[in-house]
Amino acid sequence: MSERKFTGKHALAVFVCAFGVIITVNLILAYSAVKTFPGLEVKNSYVASQEFNDRLKEHQALGWEVRAENTGGLLILHITDATGAPVQVAELQAVVGRATHVRDDFSPDFTFDGLTYATPATLGKGNWNIRLVARDHSGAEFAQRVPLYVKG
Repeated sequence: MSERKFTGKHALAVFVCAFGVIITVNLILAYSAVKTFPGLEVKNSYVASQEFNDRLKEHQALGWEVRAENTGGLLILHITDATGAPVQVAELQAVVGRATHVRDDFSPDFTFDGLTYATPATLGKGNWNIRLVARDHSGAEFAQRVPLYVKG
């Protein structure tokens, strides 16, 4: 029986296979990252950065706090002022979706009942984001991303 030797051809095959696996995995991960990226957050990042401090002051002056819950087939938003009293906003827009893709995104139509804002919603288990924009009666804008975890 002849003894097998590890030759240069064998070493080349090992290196080609190892780097082939690394490159293939990197390409798959890069494709997945680009495919699931929802897109631009702002049209012009420079302009957005210049307006940030003014928007932050306006936001903080309102003193609102937002909490979300999903119960009984309803998505409920609790918007309260600095004293903890419910806030009735002049305008409310929201997009509910996953953090990683836009496939499940939807814009609910919330109804105010005097205490909370509610809308029918069936959310699957896991992490959700509510990208909320509300305005008070003077036109001051309140924008916030409200995370929501739905237990399954």
